[in-house]
Amino acid sequence: MLNRRILRIKAFKVLYSYAENPDLTLKEAIASLDTSSEATRDLYLYMLALIPALTAEAARRTEAARAKFNPSEEELHPNLRFVENKVSALLSQDPDFQKLLEKKKFSWEQNDAFLYSLYESVKSRPWFAAYMDAPASSLSKDAALWKHIFEEELEDNESLSAILEDQSIYWSDDLPYALICCVRSLDDMAVRGRWSYPPLYQSEVLAAQGQKVESDSVFVHSLLTVCYGHFREYFNLVAESVSKWDRDRLYTSDMVLIAMGLSEAETFPDIPVKVTINEYVEISKYYSTPKSRGFVNGLLDRLIKEREAQGKIVKNANVK
Repeated sequence: MLNRRILRIKAFKVLYSYAENPDLTLKEAIASLDTSSEATRDLYLYMLALIPALTAEAARRTEAARAKFNPSEEELHPNLRFVENKVSALLSQDPDFQKLLEKKKFSWEQNDAFLYSLYESVKSRPWFAAYMDAPASSLSKDAALWKHIFEEELEDNESLSAILEDQSIYWSDDLPYALICCVRSLDDMAVRGRWSYPPLYQSEVLAAQGQKVESDSVFVHSLLTVCYGHFREYFNLVAESVSKWDRDRLYTSDMVLIAMGLSEAETFPDIPVKVTINEYVEISKYYSTPKSRGFVNGLLDRLIKEREAQGKIVKNANVK
């Protein structure tokens, strides 16, 4: 489930905390990393649980309309395609999914106002009208509808952001990735007709498909451990590589990113230097200053070349 980009980001956040709080032990840092990683999969589960919850909201409103004193013909004989969508039924009847929700105490019951406003928004969309007017229903069409909802209704929803912030401190930045994982599960359900709990790391998925891949768990734990152990060394190396004026203006986030880049370049001989640099430059776009991209790119490239010349960074012969 978790790819190396998001694992690097999680390691970055832990190391940033260490840079700000040097009393953080390696054991505490690793525990924080593991908790953060599992929290992303929890968020994925919580967002999938929105499917039965929103379906139940539609069913409740449909029944309320039928029970009115003087219902219209449309209210007496409503279009039940969404209420009876097969994706919701699949998840509601899946014992593994339900056990996980119960174990983690995940529920949308306390967020009825959000469910109401979300359903109102969904009903107003042209793609919802097209879905409701389609001549026949199917699991694939139901899954396609939910993909619309996950892709277009949730990522920039302020009410949802407030709900997630109250639920977990680890969920603030993970929603876009969790939604991507939900969409992937919807595609999978449309083909296989059932839901399956994704492994925590993407390498586990690839290994199950018969591919020979290195463990993402080993990768991120090694990256965090090496950078933690050599952070002061890398900090001093960066400080010595810039002018006195620049040194006073160094940002902690940039220092952490460069330290991580050096750690990765030295620890993983099979990862190309260009890949490493590009990864931390990309992360700097979201977690540092507007000028950090050029700074991280230029200084990390220079320091890696210097350490390659010193024999401290050695890549395998087939790595470009």
